[in-house]
Amino acid sequence: MIDKLEFLLALAREKHFGHAAEACGVTQPTLSAGVKQIEEQMGVMLVRRGSRFQGFTPEGERVLEWARRIVGDTRNMHDEISALRHGLSGRLRIAAIPTALAMVAALTTPYREKHPNVQFTIYSRTSVEILDLLENLEVDAGITYVENEPLGRVSMIPLYQEHYRLLTSADAPLGNRKSVTWAEVAQVPLCLLTPDMQNRRIIDRLLKSAGGDSRPTLESDSMILLFSHVRTGRWASVMPEKIAQTLGLTDTIRAIPITEPEAVQTIGLVVPKREPMTPTTAALVDVAKRVAPTLHD
Repeated sequence: MIDKLEFLLALAREKHFGHAAEACGVTQPTLSAGVKQIEEQMGVMLVRRGSRFQGFTPEGERVLEWARRIVGDTRNMHDEISALRHGLSGRLRIAAIPTALAMVAALTTPYREKHPNVQFTIYSRTSVEILDLLENLEVDAGITYVENEPLGRVSMIPLYQEHYRLLTSADAPLGNRKSVTWAEVAQVPLCLLTPDMQNRRIIDRLLKSAGGDSRPTLESDSMILLFSHVRTGRWASVMPEKIAQTLGLTDTIRAIPITEPEAVQTIGLVVPKREPMTPTTAALVDVAKRVAPTLHD
């Protein structure tokens, strides 16, 4: 039964019968037959079918919620028994928003010192994608904004606060200032993250509240790419202070505090709201609680 519930989870992720079958390592007829067997057992249609996958029925959505819970609990059970026998091992999957990627090492480094047999996979994703990945059991934890948009059914541990800086050349029009306002930043051509990123939506909202709007001359989903443009001295951007500190400023690039108002966003660790947690996830939560005080300004 568990393998057939896995078929449903794969179908929810891939939204395509062939791709879901490939993800599960089975043929498409095998996956379709497995889904059909669940429908026969439940006595209801779960999946809307046509020439292609058309989504889940209302009953299918409810079964999908139960499937996530049952499959998640089953995985947790196997992980806990394995940890009891062999200690923590396996792979921990973390998805982080681009502005928080530089801070992931603050969690993974102390974690690995205590649990050297655990391996990590880190993904760069939008805040919306992180919640979807958590819900579909594709990652074990996320690092994202925790106060602006609904988080859903997750447990959250605040990690640090994001303060914003105007990164610009020292010889640019605002380059010699000790601080600047959002209204002044609104007059500067910027390179920013793409609109699907929550960081961009936050910055757009702050600029609009100051009577301006964002005027990006370049957009990207990569903070590294934005920072590389700023370092040429020919571009400006708005970035979290910790990103600038981590990536390193040159002698000619300044990170100027933005005030009026001084905007602060909380970044936190989010994990599925499930008890008991997997041992690897529980260990990550313990690390987060321990290191969070050291990450605050």
